[in-house]
Amino acid sequence: MELRQLKYFAAVVEEGGFTRAAARLHVAQPGISAQIRQLERELGQQLLDRSGGRATPTAVGEAVLPFARAALAAVEGVRRTADEFAGLLRGRVVVGVVSGAIGEGFDIAPVLAGFHAAHPHVEIAMTEDTSERMLAALRGGGGLDLAVVGTSGPGAPPPGVGLRTIVDVPLCAAVPDGHPLLEPPGRTELPLADLEGLPLVSLPRGTGIRAALEHACAAAGFRPRIAFEASAPAQVARLAAGGLGVAVVPEPGPGAGPAGPGTETGAVAGLRMLRLTRPALRGRVAVAWPANGPATPAARALLARLCAAFPEAGA
Repeated sequence: MELRQLKYFAAVVEEGGFTRAAARLHVAQPGISAQIRQLERELGQQLLDRSGGRATPTAVGEAVLPFARAALAAVEGVRRTADEFAGLLRGRVVVGVVSGAIGEGFDIAPVLAGFHAAHPHVEIAMTEDTSERMLAALRGGGGLDLAVVGTSGPGAPPPGVGLRTIVDVPLCAAVPDGHPLLEPPGRTELPLADLEGLPLVSLPRGTGIRAALEHACAAAGFRPRIAFEASAPAQVARLAAGGLGVAVVPEPGPGAGPAGPGTETGAVAGLRMLRLTRPALRGRVAVAWPANGPATPAARALLARLCAAFPEAGA
């Protein structure tokens, strides 16, 4: 029995077939198939059911799989421990980013590039999902090491995760010039209740801004009428500029043009900002990790770099 046979077996199960496993491992498919058949001959049991166009584990395969993964994890642990003593980081870090989080004041790409330059033996993977699903993945060991999520409010982090808020800005209603909400002239704020019944443009469910909006509207006694959704604040603003609804977006920062309540955004000409009040709504973005800390030295090192690059909001 060889470690590569266990590695190929686990990969085929995880990918659901030989072709995808071969692509993931950068190995020829016939080689994977031959090694797994050799493993089955040595064990005297069929580990994979190859019928139906997919490779699925048999009952024996299901029973063997946890031990195969444990053996592979143990070997990786030996490697990591030796690398730590040598001051060398290896492995893989998976980072999740919520839709719409990357924008003014937050750009993760240079941080990842700097980390990769400092630790070229660490593979970095980035995926995009909703905040809710990524927080669940961090709590349940679902394949994420770190995540950048939107949060609906301050206070203690959700159970099972640690949080560091890195963006905390007021939320505004964005409307085009001439919109009735801009009356009387010079208005800079808008009570949340004035949005009741109006068509709104928002980020999708699962994002922090959408959660903050829905929670505040529920507390005010009405449900927001979401007419359009878009995956990034800039797209939300463009839809509002086209007259499709009132956009709920973060207040522009100093680098976005003549920013501030009641002014045009730098991104969309003619769009005016009214800061939402009574209650005041805020958009928050946080770095999240499992409550007991990232599992690997590489993930811990990347978390430290993220925290250094983005100071805690309000600190």
